[in-house]
Amino acid sequence: MTNFAVVGMGFIAQKHIKAIEDAPHANLVAVCDTNPERLKEYEGKVNTYTDLEEMLKNQEDLDVVNICTPSGLHAPLADIVARYKKHMVMEKPMSLTTEDSEKIIQSAKENGIKLAVVHPNRFRPVIQLLRKEMDSGSFGKLSHANVTVRWNRGQEYYDQAPWRGTKKFDGGVLMNQAIHNLDLLLWFMGPVKSVQAMATTRFRKIETEDLAAGVVEFESGALGIIEAATTIYPKNLEESLSIFGETASVKISGRNANFIETWDIEGVSEDEKNELKQMIEADPFGKPGHQWIIEDMALAVKEDRDPVVTGEDGLAPVRLINALLESAETGKKVTLNKEMNVHGIQ
Repeated sequence: MTNFAVVGMGFIAQKHIKAIEDAPHANLVAVCDTNPERLKEYEGKVNTYTDLEEMLKNQEDLDVVNICTPSGLHAPLADIVARYKKHMVMEKPMSLTTEDSEKIIQSAKENGIKLAVVHPNRFRPVIQLLRKEMDSGSFGKLSHANVTVRWNRGQEYYDQAPWRGTKKFDGGVLMNQAIHNLDLLLWFMGPVKSVQAMATTRFRKIETEDLAAGVVEFESGALGIIEAATTIYPKNLEESLSIFGETASVKISGRNANFIETWDIEGVSEDEKNELKQMIEADPFGKPGHQWIIEDMALAVKEDRDPVVTGEDGLAPVRLINALLESAETGKKVTLNKEMNVHGIQ
């Protein structure tokens, strides 16, 4: 068994704990939070700690630490965990800045540990199906792609915790809600050459944006269109991913981007298309993405290989988001340098 500990016992930690409990080869041995009240339900079940370094020093059987704190705390906590040479699963985003994300990756490499980042939407059945089509070359030359997040996050959501909606600890609609869709955009479309964007705060009393729109130029020459909002009345409306190529047009949609809306691929008959739609509708969520990532990390430790979603995978959408926000702030096009992992304003 691979032994896991969870740090930061807020809402998302419950998904990690459930995934560890359900995953073969994974075992929860400890939880940690600075607030002892959050640890009470785990007392007598696993070891509980209010100090991360105390846990790392005393929990000798620990293999992997899952970091589930507010996003702004990811980087300093990851540095501590890496120094104790424990593998890491980092909740998205891996950090709020490109620089901190790069430091986390470098620290993991220097200490010889494995690093996985939680991007669970990759494992939805319809997304896996689309990945196979893309890999088979069904789309031909790509034209463009579109990601849309039209969700609702009322003021009460941000008021639940003082760190939500802050620049230092949370980020806005791009970093918090749309990052999963941007991860998919990059996974399917490849590296980014430049971006131009606008962002604003329309309704919520927060430091960060609740609405953003942008255009992406990929290194392939294809384009991408991004719309992300938490201002939709009165509830979540849709989450979608569309990809268009010479010989295929696909749109994945629904409130959680897990249904086929359009599946027009050269050589795929109407009967085959309907069969695929029915298969997805029968099980639109599949095995939870967090469980996929935990199971994979447990085996990555056992087999001494990289996890399926790496630190570099986690860095890519953070870089993209920071470039989008920089463009929105300056009103200028921002170019990304893939080799140097930096960006500059034009």
